[in-house]
Amino acid sequence: MHQSITSHQGAIWSGSLSEPVRPFRLSIITQYYPPDYAATGQLIEELATHLGDRGLEIHIFTGQPGYAFGQKSAPPRECLDNLNIRRTRTAQFVPQRIRGKALNGLFFFLRSALHLLKSAGRGDVLLLTTAPPFLPILGYFVHLCFGLPYVCLLYDLYPDVAIELNVIEKTHWMVKFWDALNARIWQKAQAIIVLSSSMKQRVEAKCPEVSDKISIIHSWANPNQILPIPKDQNWFAHRHNLANKFSVLYSGNMGRCHDLETIMEAAIQLQHEPIQFVFIGSGAKRQVCLDLVEEKGLKNCLFLPYQDKQLLPYSLTSCDLSLVSISPGMEGLVAPSKLYGILAAGRPVAAICEPHSYLRQLIADANCGASFNNEDSTGLANFIRRLAYDSQLTQLLGNSGRHYLLSHFTPEIIAQEYLQVLSYSVQSHKVHQRLRDRTQKSPNYFLG
Repeated sequence: MHQSITSHQGAIWSGSLSEPVRPFRLSIITQYYPPDYAATGQLIEELATHLGDRGLEIHIFTGQPGYAFGQKSAPPRECLDNLNIRRTRTAQFVPQRIRGKALNGLFFFLRSALHLLKSAGRGDVLLLTTAPPFLPILGYFVHLCFGLPYVCLLYDLYPDVAIELNVIEKTHWMVKFWDALNARIWQKAQAIIVLSSSMKQRVEAKCPEVSDKISIIHSWANPNQILPIPKDQNWFAHRHNLANKFSVLYSGNMGRCHDLETIMEAAIQLQHEPIQFVFIGSGAKRQVCLDLVEEKGLKNCLFLPYQDKQLLPYSLTSCDLSLVSISPGMEGLVAPSKLYGILAAGRPVAAICEPHSYLRQLIADANCGASFNNEDSTGLANFIRRLAYDSQLTQLLGNSGRHYLLSHFTPEIIAQEYLQVLSYSVQSHKVHQRLRDRTQKSPNYFLG
């Protein structure tokens, strides 16, 4: 049977596959998983649930919570329908600091390696995230030792992120070593999944020979959980005095990969107008923003901590406009997952990013907002001001964004794209194994 599989905006594979798609065992290794509120863990949980609903037997190996609401531990083992979750003890160095986060990741990496040495934890195909960044190394070694196919899911691109954040010099020997190791890992991978077109371009520039292995599969949001609740019916908006004023929301990680400076400059320009800025989350830049608010005496900025996932439908709809930002130099290295929740909430989007960002095309296609260059705080402020005085336009952009999500980025749509990539990885690996076995038995097999 000849089969072609195409993922959303991704690579197209075609080959002779002699078997139909059958249920298989998928093993997922990721450091973060609920009750952690890290976005990567929440996405993996939703993905695993939807793949399990399609008949896959899924084994998840993860760590104990490091980012959770007062919950320091979770059950070491859980069985939920087709999901088997195992949580290992992990080091709990200060996760907010780069060094502590790296050490936590290293200990999780070592425990994952021990887990994969046991055949019960490997399954038919292995899905490895970049949480921690060096985790895909395990796929390479397990493939060499046991012949197991693996798929790399790149949430972030390292060592490039570390270079842009000035953690390491571009000329450092470790960068060259890491790049060479990445190339080897990607070449041996059955498939590579990236979150955006610009991330695909970054990977291709580093390792052109893996171009046909790369699939672009976006993140997603559940439109049945996140609904466009009117502000006057939203208890979260009332609790924080947002129901009767135009409010602008930044929700999520306030880290060094995100441009908070342009947002704060816009807040300064609008400080004397009836417009409220709301920041929900934490990260390296949160305190910098708080210091600026105090220095400038700003009364139009409200800072709230991360909210529980169950509150997300209310926090995302408590404002009139939501913001997404990527710092200069980080395009193609990170992809903000918060965008998809905004679309589900039926709120317009303002993106602060570089001119070549994938966000610009996506927002244009969805007709759900506007994009601005980094440091263009005046353009951002003018757009906010325009929406504040044009409720019909605000509603139109929000509705358009939700409609686009329903057509492109629901959990069902994205899970099917993952299923295609993973199914093909399993089947093509089996085909190659059979061909290799036949060739070894009979060197003249292809001579007919």
